Amino acid sequence: MSTQQHSTTITLPRGTLDLTYQTHKDASYQLEDLLDFAQRINPKRAFLFVSKVLGRHIPVAPSIMRQAFTDLAASVPDNLPEPILVIGMAETAVGLSAGVHQALQTRYPNALLLNSTRHAQHDDDNTETLLTTFSEDHSHASQHLIYKSSNQFTQVQLLASKTLIMVDDEASTGNTCINVVSALRDAGLTQLEQVHLTTLVDWSLGQAGMDDALAERLPDIEFLRHHLLSGAWQWTDAPNPESIIMPSVDTTSAGTQTLGNTGNWGRFPSLDSTDGFANYLVQFQQSFTKFKGQSKFCTTSLPQKILILGSNEFVWLPFLLAEWLEQNANLDSSHGTVKFSALTRSPIALGGAITTMLSFTDNYGLGMTNFAYNVKPTDWDLIVLCVETDADSVDGLWKDLDNVLVVSP
Repeated sequence: MSTQQHSTTITLPRGTLDLTYQTHKDASYQLEDLLDFAQRINPKRAFLFVSKVLGRHIPVAPSIMRQAFTDLAASVPDNLPEPILVIGMAETAVGLSAGVHQALQTRYPNALLLNSTRHAQHDDDNTETLLTTFSEDHSHASQHLIYKSSNQFTQVQLLASKTLIMVDDEASTGNTCINVVSALRDAGLTQLEQVHLTTLVDWSLGQAGMDDALAERLPDIEFLRHHLLSGAWQWTDAPNPESIIMPSVDTTSAGTQTLGNTGNWGRFPSLDSTDGFANYLVQFQQSFTKFKGQSKFCTTSLPQKILILGSNEFVWLPFLLAEWLEQNANLDSSHGTVKFSALTRSPIALGGAITTMLSFTDNYGLGMTNFAYNVKPTDWDLIVLCVETDADSVDGLWKDLDNVLVVSP
């Protein structure tokens, strides 16, 4: 299949981003389909690739997200050594990893899903035990936690993993991948044979040093890459760039708010990432009925413009809810819509891909600032804010909006 080479320059307040990338002649995705760009409030890296298919910083139709999950999973080859572990990077790729895992299970039904987390668990009975930690050096919140399973058989399978499918929104240097694999091997996953770095966009095109580093540090592991788009970037600082101060968001503390029971969607090793969704759907229906003062839930009574907001790492069940609404709500085809996005701890400056920003106190009791980007409350008939803590934990900003329904455990 022939490839085409492209280049473009993105100008941001603190510098310029020069991109080179390649597409296949019959490629389903172009750069503008996948990405927009913005400025990070982060001294480690001044720019941000803003995904148009993740539902994190830009509201996206669930069907577009699902297609990206499925297409990315399809790039992973058949006949991989089993057991297989699919691991996603918090917080951005938690929903992406679950979607890729679910699609992969049509070929690998016994594949496990496990996401990193930045939310330490309240562990009163010692059944939820930390497996390992690792660092994502360029991130606004660099430390990640990975938990083991309290189920003996699941834990045995986890430790016996031969193939690791590492899912993230983008890759640049490969350092995070090396850090993850090294941490997992030190924690007991000593039988790994293959690592598949599976990303929406791979920015390591032409970086021979990346493959050399992987081969040097992980000499007995075969390393492969899969993506929807590949390229390379070069950043040039603007003359005398304005200094910035990043909010304090780098913590893995548990917070004062207890996490409710929302099923197992990958914060602990899981075979079934949809565990808990049936109950969650009923919970939404009951909450909506009370919210509207109705005697029962009816899809024909739903508003026409609905935004589902996940919160931080709690995005997978909310995404499944958004997808269910998109498929089942009786919306007017001319102006009805369901979209999905999420609250985040990631600090991003206004401009470029970020047209609006709401800031508020997090619902986990960490006392940190959270954000919602490109969400203008008056644009929506109904905003469903999905949290994994008590409803009273959400900031007053959301409580004061009469079109916001908070769904909590």
